[in-house]
Amino acid sequence: MTTSNKAIQSHIPGFPRIGAARELKFALEANWRGELPDAELENVGRQLRARHWALQQQAGLDFVTVGDFAYYDQVANHIQLLDCEPARYGFSADQSQLSRYFAMARGNGAKVAASACGHDHSHDHSHDHSHDGGQVHASAALEMTKWFDTNYHYLVPEFTPETAFSLACERLFDEVDEALALGHAVKAVLLGPLSFLWLGKAKDAGFDRLSLLDQLLPVYGQVLDRLKAQGVQWVQIDEPILGLDLPAPWRSAFENSYWQLNQVGVPLLLATYFSPLEENLSLACRLPVAGLHVDGVRAPQELTSIADWLPVHKVLSVGIVDGRNIWRTDLDAALTTLAPIVEKRGGKLWLSSSCSLLHVPFTLAAETALDPEIRSWLAFATEKLDELYVLKQALQGEYDAATTEALDVSRAAIASRRASPRVHQDAVRERIAALPADADQRRSTFVQRQAEQRARFKLPSFPTTTIGSFPQTANIRAARASFKRGELSAASYHAKMREEIAYAVRRQEDLGLDVLVHGEAERNDMVEYFGEQLDGFVFTQLGWVQSYGSRCVKPPVIYGDVSRPKAMTVDWTVHAQSLTGKPMKGMLTGPITILQWSFVRDDQPRALTALQIALAIRDEVADLEQAGIGIIQIDEPAVREGLPLRRSRWDEYLDWATRAFRVSASAAADGTQIHTHMCYAEFNDILPQIAAMDADVITIETSRSDMELLNGFGQFRYPNEIGPGVYDIHSPRVPGQAEMVRLLQKASAVIPPANLWVNPDCGLKTRGWPETETALRNMVAAARQLRAEHAIY
Repeated sequence: MTTSNKAIQSHIPGFPRIGAARELKFALEANWRGELPDAELENVGRQLRARHWALQQQAGLDFVTVGDFAYYDQVANHIQLLDCEPARYGFSADQSQLSRYFAMARGNGAKVAASACGHDHSHDHSHDHSHDGGQVHASAALEMTKWFDTNYHYLVPEFTPETAFSLACERLFDEVDEALALGHAVKAVLLGPLSFLWLGKAKDAGFDRLSLLDQLLPVYGQVLDRLKAQGVQWVQIDEPILGLDLPAPWRSAFENSYWQLNQVGVPLLLATYFSPLEENLSLACRLPVAGLHVDGVRAPQELTSIADWLPVHKVLSVGIVDGRNIWRTDLDAALTTLAPIVEKRGGKLWLSSSCSLLHVPFTLAAETALDPEIRSWLAFATEKLDELYVLKQALQGEYDAATTEALDVSRAAIASRRASPRVHQDAVRERIAALPADADQRRSTFVQRQAEQRARFKLPSFPTTTIGSFPQTANIRAARASFKRGELSAASYHAKMREEIAYAVRRQEDLGLDVLVHGEAERNDMVEYFGEQLDGFVFTQLGWVQSYGSRCVKPPVIYGDVSRPKAMTVDWTVHAQSLTGKPMKGMLTGPITILQWSFVRDDQPRALTALQIALAIRDEVADLEQAGIGIIQIDEPAVREGLPLRRSRWDEYLDWATRAFRVSASAAADGTQIHTHMCYAEFNDILPQIAAMDADVITIETSRSDMELLNGFGQFRYPNEIGPGVYDIHSPRVPGQAEMVRLLQKASAVIPPANLWVNPDCGLKTRGWPETETALRNMVAAARQLRAEHAIY
């Protein structure tokens, strides 16, 4: 199909801001240490923006996207833009916007965490929080939570009846001026007013944050007016909540809101992503905006209906390139999908990534060590820009030599991946096909297992333990780096790690903990460590993705069937157990967490990949048990975050996710105690499914909610044992014994004391030894005080 050059246009909802070499990360941390002045940090930001806009222009995009850059988080940007910084910070008029911004993001007086980037038991939660008696300190950071169902975290706005809005920050307009001065056609991007309110939290009980909409809309109107005056050609206004199950008042608020915003006269591109529109499809199509962007990767089944429903005078932007995953686009399949839509739209269409490319690594160019065949199957952010260019050229009928070659390369890569024997393992498929129906069931009920385990371990009441990791010291990180560079032999590295494990065991014995851990000195990351030892995984060198602020993660890539060639943790755990007469926990990462924190293959259902991982972990459980390890923890902090955005799909997901956990755990005999750990999520709406996982002991984060999260477990009458965290490991603040006692007393009021464990909220990888020892000493003392108050068994 041949159309005019302007009939098919291309853009992206957003681009990675951290930089090809994580320049922003390192500049931020230098600034926080006081080594880089604010002005120099701002200069790094300008350089990155200019570089990223140039890439978009060079790739043939019709607009560069402005407003997607943030020094920490795009939602925090809007808090300042709209002048709704929480009053609890008490910011002074002469305090710089950047200092206020980082105070909200990290807490007043926050320090840089000493840990390296990556997943660990404190996955993506290293900014500072502190609580006292359930009250948030003025200096505490804003709450942080997952951006829809991604692994990116945003800072949660706080709303009260006193919240007011005004246009207060020039940063967005300055960035528009920068882009215009560089000669770019600019599309600005804003988070829409309804999504901004939805993503925030009401700080007063019973307060309806939607009631703030009437005073918020005029400020959005002022922002749009300023952008129009600057010469912005389009404003992308993101309303991803249109993909959620919205209450009726929120749905009905859209039409009037956008009628008001449309009066400004700047063309608005309403953008949705991550989820099908479903019952909101007709609403999105009829809103008074100039265009609609939809996610053609997550909801391809809706494209025909949208093309029919959306008035022909409006722009339709189809996100046809996956902004959430790293697989090369099947360009022929994309063109087959797009051709009838172009026909319906009179030859006009905008092409885009499904969502912001924030969620994928920067470029494949740096991946020089990656297996060439697997590398050919991948596309990172800059390669996805190239894919959009090829699609645009092909739809316009402009098959120049470069376009023809790109299509040929794409076809070869897609065919290679489909046919590769590295992707499919007959033994894995045969094992799953032969799996008995009861492969996810323990041999006896929890009550029977509990009796056998208590007789075996003879633990005191309120037994104390930790979640798994201990401080990753500079010595540990230096040894690992030397080993990776080839400067340290495997034997020397292992000897150093055994020394670190022995140190951690001695410290725990001195502190009086009841169930010990080996401290995970040998582990770089709770997912990467296992992925490196499993078939079907591959790792990048520089495939970093921003999780929040300066925190980056390098997710594994699951490209093929997963299996475990050999034991992964047994030697380290057995060594640790040989150093103590107390029980030593084996530490594993669960199948759903490995799945969620990886880039997952898209050529089979996620449920099947999860089951393959579960069988690999099951083999490790069996080997640990055979080696005499009687307590095994299978961490699953990501079960809750894997929930689909639509509730109608929850049951299907929870069925296969909880079954995968049970498959991984059910190899254990009755006398083997299976623990799991979950953190930083709202559990109350999935408590039956958490109970169905049937772990003997679950440890959860509860200190930041002052044990309020535990109420749901009590009301549900959670049947198994539970360890509610008694202190927040993500704050440098060390709580005293009395504070922990008070929390345990609150816990004892809702959970039978006989079923309570005592532990921190999460792993201790990011903390230092002095504060760790002080906090754990107080924790052990608190447990002993509770034992004196309760004679249980």
